[in-house]
Amino acid sequence: MPVISRLVSIVLRVVEIVCAAIVAGIVGYYLHSIDHVDAWPKARWIYTEVIAAFSIVFGVIWLIPFSSGFFSWPLDVLISLAWFAAFGLQVDAIQKGSCGYVFSWGNITDNNVCGRWKAAEAFSFIAAIAWLVSGLVGIWFTFRVRHSAVDSRPRRRGFFRRSAV
Repeated sequence: MPVISRLVSIVLRVVEIVCAAIVAGIVGYYLHSIDHVDAWPKARWIYTEVIAAFSIVFGVIWLIPFSSGFFSWPLDVLISLAWFAAFGLQVDAIQKGSCGYVFSWGNITDNNVCGRWKAAEAFSFIAAIAWLVSGLVGIWFTFRVRHSAVDSRPRRRGFFRRSAV
C-alpha cells in the first residue's frame, strides 16, 4: 500500500504544481498589464499570485519522495483553503465583468480576456481540490502508519501476570 499512496501523492503534487504555474502565468500577465489601476482591484490578484507561488514552492519541495511529505497534511489543507479563497475572489471579480456565467468553463481555450480569466478560475479550483485530496491522503497515511506502529509494538506483561519463563 505505501507504493500506491506514494504514486498518488506524486501525481497530486505534479497536478498542484502545473495548476499553480498556469494560474501564476495568467494572473502575472494581467498584473503586469494593469499596473496603473487602483490598489484594491489588484489586491485579489496579488493574493492569488502569492498563493500560486507558495503552491509551486511547497509542491516542488514535497515532490521529493520522502515519507515525511505525508506528514505535511496540515499545510496541504491550509493551502487548499487558501486556494478556495483565491477561487472565491476570482468568482467575485468575474461576476462583475461581462464574461457570462461564472462556471461556464467551455470557452477557456478561447484566446480572449474572458477565456483566460475563466481558465485561471478553473485551474484555481482544480488546484484547491488537488491540495485537499493531497491533505486527505496525508491524513490517511499518517493514521495508518500510527495504527500499524501501535499494533506492532511488543506487549508488556502486567504487574500480576505470570512470566513465560
